[in-house]
Amino acid sequence: MAKTKVHVIPHSHWDREWYFTSSRSTIYLVKHLKEVIETLEAKDDYHFYLMDAQSSLIEDYLRYCPEDKTRLEKLIAEKRLITGPWYTQTDQLVISQESIVRNLLYGTRIAREMGHSMAVGYVPDAFGQGGNMPQIYKEFGISKFLFWRGVADNRLKQTEFIWRGDDGTEMLAEQIPFGYYYGANIPENEAELKTYLDEQIGALEEKASTPNVYFPNGLDQAPVRKNLPELVAKFNELDHSREYQIASPETFFADLEKDVTDLPVIAGELTEGKHSRLHKSIFSTRADLKQANNEIENFLSNVLEPVLSISYSLGNRYPHNELAEIWKLMFENAAHDSIGGCNSDTTNRDVKHRYKLASDLATNLLDLNMRLISEKIAQKQPFQFTVFNPLPYEKSGVIKMTAYIPEDNFTIEDTRGNTLEYTILEKKDLTEYVLNQHIYLNPSKPVYLPEKVFLATMLVDVNSIPALGYDTIYFNLEKEVAEQQPKQSAETKIENEFYKIQLADNNSLTIYDKKSGRTYTDQMIFVENGDDGDSYNYSPPRKDLLISSKEAIIDSVEASVSGINQTLTISFKLNVPYNLEERANGEKTKEMTIKTLISLRKSEELIRFDVQVINQVLSHRLCVTFATEIASKFSTADQLFAPINRPVRLPEMDVWEAEEWQEAPISIEAMQSFVSLHDESHGVAVMTEGVREYEIIGENYDTISLTLFRTFSHMGKTDLLYRPGRASGESIVETPDAQLLGEINATFALTLFESSFDEANIAKKTKEYLSNPPVYQMSDFLNGRLIYVYRDEEKTLDSTYSLGLPVIDGAIISAVKKAEDSDAFITRFFNPYLQKEIAIPEIFQGKERHLDESNEAETKTTLTHAKVQTYLFEK
Repeated sequence: MAKTKVHVIPHSHWDREWYFTSSRSTIYLVKHLKEVIETLEAKDDYHFYLMDAQSSLIEDYLRYCPEDKTRLEKLIAEKRLITGPWYTQTDQLVISQESIVRNLLYGTRIAREMGHSMAVGYVPDAFGQGGNMPQIYKEFGISKFLFWRGVADNRLKQTEFIWRGDDGTEMLAEQIPFGYYYGANIPENEAELKTYLDEQIGALEEKASTPNVYFPNGLDQAPVRKNLPELVAKFNELDHSREYQIASPETFFADLEKDVTDLPVIAGELTEGKHSRLHKSIFSTRADLKQANNEIENFLSNVLEPVLSISYSLGNRYPHNELAEIWKLMFENAAHDSIGGCNSDTTNRDVKHRYKLASDLATNLLDLNMRLISEKIAQKQPFQFTVFNPLPYEKSGVIKMTAYIPEDNFTIEDTRGNTLEYTILEKKDLTEYVLNQHIYLNPSKPVYLPEKVFLATMLVDVNSIPALGYDTIYFNLEKEVAEQQPKQSAETKIENEFYKIQLADNNSLTIYDKKSGRTYTDQMIFVENGDDGDSYNYSPPRKDLLISSKEAIIDSVEASVSGINQTLTISFKLNVPYNLEERANGEKTKEMTIKTLISLRKSEELIRFDVQVINQVLSHRLCVTFATEIASKFSTADQLFAPINRPVRLPEMDVWEAEEWQEAPISIEAMQSFVSLHDESHGVAVMTEGVREYEIIGENYDTISLTLFRTFSHMGKTDLLYRPGRASGESIVETPDAQLLGEINATFALTLFESSFDEANIAKKTKEYLSNPPVYQMSDFLNGRLIYVYRDEEKTLDSTYSLGLPVIDGAIISAVKKAEDSDAFITRFFNPYLQKEIAIPEIFQGKERHLDESNEAETKTTLTHAKVQTYLFEK
């Protein structure tokens, strides 16, 4: 019988921040990595050290110790100090698909520049694994997967298996069954050592299906164990039935591959919390931070990068370095545990600050590049606007914009002379502020100065904005027009071409779908209940009190009607418990105000919701529900480059307590941007810009519940209803910021469809919902401190333009950007359907690239289910 080969993997799991701040972590990282370098250089038999697969840690170290770059490069090139493929260790279910791709893109590039990027998808602590990760890993040249959390022994009896992604991609996987910290505490007393090895390694042998076992030696922020080679030598002296060696994940898999046969196949996302907690409701922890993350991620990939590509095609510099800084700020926040929000308040304030920096950089980068284009378009009117379309096809319809407008009436016209309908939602007089900042850079040039200037929020119905391009619109001050502010009334209903919405007697909405003749009742019911959980898990109190908006007292209802938009604003108050003690006693001593703006835009099949909550109470959760009357066994949501069907209720809920699961297998799930219930003929979908968490509820599982926020008192708590036993975080760390007292906002949308899911184009509608065309105003009276003064530029650009990159009909574009290493453009598409294949036009064939932008030999003629494909087009 072959000896067991014990692969001892020295490592440190390095959370960048947690209950401690990133500043503290970085200071200790410098000390730690210095010791690792010195130890590896001093001991040739200390063959490997795994630095948590995060290239950012190498960057952090070199910021303070640049003199050690050559030493690091040597150790990394020799594959002794192991780094990459990640930039930061990211959770996979909470962030966007493009964030994961860019994290690996930057992580592998930095590691390769230093000498080597580990070709193993190492994820020691992420709260679950995304179902399309095998495809994403393979696209970066990664064919092995090493992880801890997500698979229960209900379907995996051993540590080795084949993981099959949603698109069919397969990779060799190894589970670290007892956690990355399993072998951290090695006794050095020889009398204790043999018993320790028999127990620890024996447990691993029972799990392994080959003679190879993975034995991690390390834990959180663990110091390098300098005498590990001597300890391993002692292991071999004491234990003749096994062979011990210091190894790396790559050398471990090299040996494992020689011995594996007939491995079981596990498909899809890995989200089982039987042996290791998944914290499935972490998707709504610190809703304010989650919303900031989601808005910036959407802005970067849906708006900023497409506009930067348009700008670059017109001769402007593509700001790779600025974008890298923004993405890296996002990666720092995407790191486990940062993105989870399961941190101290001090740490979460750092996270919030990084979101502010990322948002400021991104919005100003967009502003500059829109200006670089707009200032080179001939100015025909004092009020001229460039409308950009970040989508790969023509855009028509109502868009939202802000503008500095005159007091006079005006019409809006496009370059073809068409008059565009518009409405002014609100405006504020800023005459003195704006005009006092004007600078006459060229006093010889006459400048139109309006008598009054208002900052306005407007809706404009635009026509045929070119694909990945722009069009120009103007204010014509010489044409009289009726006042364009909406008419207010006390009506309780609104409508457009597709829907009629009525406030019902029970404070819900009744929606009539004009296309189908169906009526949907009990829409938009807010449900408030207690949250006895912590920063990791939502958990209902043992004595809960559910309160719905059916019980609310309506303060006011107002309808607002214009030619291109109708809104219904409903404000009501809920009487709710102040805290968990009041909730247990059935007391309701506080008011929670909920104000909701429901919008129907002209010719749009979306119902838009903008919710404002004044939160004055503690430890509770607020959801909004939509009854579909579609009883279903599955929900459909979008995940990484694909839709996914998930059971509305997991059967493990019946046995989890008897089987002693670490946490309840609840069906609170994550999404990228939408969730749907549907049958073969019709359906309902909810889209969100905010918290990406939903649950299917109701006696017949026919109601979509979207989480708006949850609040709690402590980082960690013990013995929760949904998570028995120990606290996951530090139970002494109070988190008053996590109570989210004050104003909380949430935006989401609803669409109804009369078709199968594949024919409803939900992913396309969602992409458009998250890609509002940005607008730049060119008015000479704004030139000055308000926008940074600009000089007159030669007018070399047309008033309308399209970048003209080809599209794949039916596919969703995920990225448009300049290539990292050439002057070409990168576009990325994925198949958004459950069943349909998509034909790829011939123009794309031969231009395939991997996600890391390297060449791909295979030419594809179809985009199959869950497939993502990147292309390179020359400028």
